[in-house]
Parts: sequence; structure tokens; C-alpha cells
Amino acid sequence: MSQENTEMHRSLKTRHLSMIAIGGSIGTGLFLASGSAISEAGPGGALVAYALMGVMVYFMMTSLGEMATYMPVSGSFSTYASRFIDPAFGFALGWNYWFNWAITLAVEINTAAIIMQYWLPDVPSWMFSMVFLALIFGVNATSGRSFGEAEYWLSMIKVITVIIFIVIGTLTIFGIMGGEPVGMKNFTVGEAPFVGGIPALLSVFVVAGFSFQGTELIGVSAGETENPEESIPKAIKQVFWRIILFYIVSIFIIGVLIPYTSPNLLGGDVADVATSPFTLVFKRAGLATAASVLNAVILTAILSAGNSGLYASSRMLHSMAKSGQAPKVFAKVNKRGVPINALILTAMVGAVAFLSSIFGESFYGLLIAASGLTGFIAWLGIGLSHLRFRRAMKAQGKDLGVLKYRAKLFPFGPLLALALCVLVIVGQDIPAFINMDWGQILFTYMSIPLVLVLFVYYKVRYKTKLIPLQEVDLDNK
Repeated sequence: MSQENTEMHRSLKTRHLSMIAIGGSIGTGLFLASGSAISEAGPGGALVAYALMGVMVYFMMTSLGEMATYMPVSGSFSTYASRFIDPAFGFALGWNYWFNWAITLAVEINTAAIIMQYWLPDVPSWMFSMVFLALIFGVNATSGRSFGEAEYWLSMIKVITVIIFIVIGTLTIFGIMGGEPVGMKNFTVGEAPFVGGIPALLSVFVVAGFSFQGTELIGVSAGETENPEESIPKAIKQVFWRIILFYIVSIFIIGVLIPYTSPNLLGGDVADVATSPFTLVFKRAGLATAASVLNAVILTAILSAGNSGLYASSRMLHSMAKSGQAPKVFAKVNKRGVPINALILTAMVGAVAFLSSIFGESFYGLLIAASGLTGFIAWLGIGLSHLRFRRAMKAQGKDLGVLKYRAKLFPFGPLLALALCVLVIVGQDIPAFINMDWGQILFTYMSIPLVLVLFVYYKVRYKTKLIPLQEVDLDNK
């Protein structure tokens, strides 16, 4: 197959890259799940959990950034795992990540249909889902730049919403809107600011982890980014501060204005936007139309996630096909640089998974469970690949001066990120272990045996081995 038929165009700009990562991180996890996090662990516990997760994600992103600027490839961390650790590990990581985003695409178009029924309750939800799937597919099939532009503006809506929320929330705290100043009394009500001790903190830590998933899209899109040596470090720096600012400040405002004992914070259901803590704060400020407006914002957040999901999974499949870990037909790109065959397969899997949600809810539930830990497993793979990358450079006598960007506080930062990532994976369902509920344990941790099956299959079939540090390929970019 000719080079022209397998190479994608470098059409994404730095502004696209920053918004792609932000768009993958600011969504229903902030707009909806943040309320239940405060309810469970108190305002102080939620702040600590989200701050720690933000630190973990930052170090993970700097690890990915170091490798992506040195070796920018689309579907990056699967390639890094194959080259720096073991091809079997890269195979398992890549297919698992592809599967996760294909299922996520189904979840998002299903959720978007639920949101639309807020305005049009008499229209069958599957019609909305098919329209949204066609729309997302069309954007991705046009070009990498069209995806970047769509994601830029979808993410911009979310960013503007959070900024407006912060301004209105601050004005409400000081009594400029919504009546009397509230002070910090909700940080001391009941058991606040820390509620439920370490178990509650760990539980919220897991919720925060899901909220931040999607930041790794910076690495996935590296192969299509103009001047990745400059744009990736810049995007990482911007994304870290924006995410920390948006999440930490937003959760602080919610914790100040709404007591953790409020039953309204126990919501978080996309079918009822009135349960969103953002809606509650807006209403407290006297904005009665908040629910309808925020419903539209959450719809853009969901479409953004689906758009990113189709992009990420098709690029991962394309990358694996180029390396021989998927059928070569998926390595083909069209004249606009889009891996069209990979895109079609991913959209078809997403559509089938969506239909299973209609005709077989139990099977759909299994699909969701099977993809549940994939994002954390990807982060784990990034951290391990980076440690091996650095060890290989040392073993081969490479000068670190060749790195255009270096991970911060190495090796402490990446090791801390790895430790926190393992903590999140293990802590997914502590009550199930306490109660010895093996059915629930299998359901929650299903992603782990699936990755192991993929790893063992490839290792046995191709007799791969852990690549000796002296043999790690650091030169073929």
C-alpha cells in the first residue's frame, strides 16, 4: 500500500488541540456528577478528590507529551506501549481503547436522544440517536480539521457556560445576586467540610477520574497536529490550568451555596437536568430559565464526547492497522487524510451497541461494564510506557537534550500518577469486596480480564517478549 494511502494530514492547530482535551474533560462529570460528589464526601472532600485527580492527570499528560513531541503518531500510546514495552501490551491497550470509545459513542447518542425529549417528548428517541450519529459521522468523515473545528466550538460553549457559572456563583456568594450573602456556613454544616472519611474520599476520587477522562486525546491526535513539538506542550499547559480552574472553582462555589445535605445534590441523572448543581445555583441567583439553557449546554457536551469518541477510536484503529495489529484495510485513508474504513467500522459498532440498548438492555449493560475501566487502563499504559521510554534512553546513552519537551518532576511525577491511577482502578467498587459480592466484582472490573485475554492471545500467537532496553526502537519516528 502506498505511503499516500496511509498517512493522515497534519491539519489540527494548537487551538484545536487545547479544546479537544478540554472538551473531553468538561462534560456531564462536571455539570451533573459534581453534585453527588459533594453530597457523598462533603465540599472539602470533593475539592481534595478533584484536586488530587487533577494533579494525577497533569503528570500523566506531561508523560504523554514528552513521548508525543519526540514521536508524534496518531493513536500514540498504543504505539508507545508496543515499541517501549511489549507488542502484546500495545495490542491489548489499543483494541481495548478502541472498544471503549465505540461503546461510548453509543452511550452518548443514546443520552443525547434523552436530552432532546426534554423539548420534544413525543418523538421516538431512536430517531434523534440516528440523526446525531449521522451528524457526528459526517463531521469526522469530512476531514481532521472539520473535527477540530466542530470540537473547538462545542467545547467553547461549555467553557463559556462554566465561566458564566463562576461569575454568577461568585456574585451570589456575596449577595449581589439572589439575596443575602451566604458566607462559608455550608462548609461547616453537619459533618462538613469532610464527610464519610477515607472511603467517601476514595469513592469521589473514582468519580473525579471519570470526569477527567478524555485528556489523553492530546496524544491520540498528535499525528495530525501542525508542529507538534510546539503545540503539544502549549496545549498541555493550557489544559491543566483551565481544568483545575474550572473544576476546583466550580465545586467550591457549589459547596458554598448548596449544603451537602441537600437532597437535590443526590441527582445527577441526565434525564432530569433540574438535578444539576449548576441549575440549582442559577436558580438561587434568580435565573428561572436555567434548566432549559443548561439542558442545551449538556446536549453540546454529550455531542462533543461522541464526536471525540468517534475520532479517537478511528485513529487508534488506523494506528494499529499501520503497525500490523489490525487488518490492513483500516490503515487506508482517503484523499482528505481521513481513515475512512476505520471510521465506518467504529460508527457501525456504535450503532449496533445503541440498538442493543433498545432490544437487549442486559447485553447493553455488559458492554458498558466491559468498557468501564478502559480510560484508567490507558492512563496506566501511558505511565508505564513513559518509564520504559526514559529507561531505554538511559540504557542506550541518549542525551535528554534531544527531547523537545520533558515531563515535569521526573520520576516523582509519573510515579505518583501511576500510584494514584492504580488506586482509582482498585477502588472502583470497594463495597463489593467488603460484601464479597463476586458477581458485582466481575461486572465492575470486567475490563481487566478482557485486557488480559487480549494480551495473552497476542503474546501466545506471536510469541512476543518484553523488549530489552537496548533493543527499544527510539530512532524510527
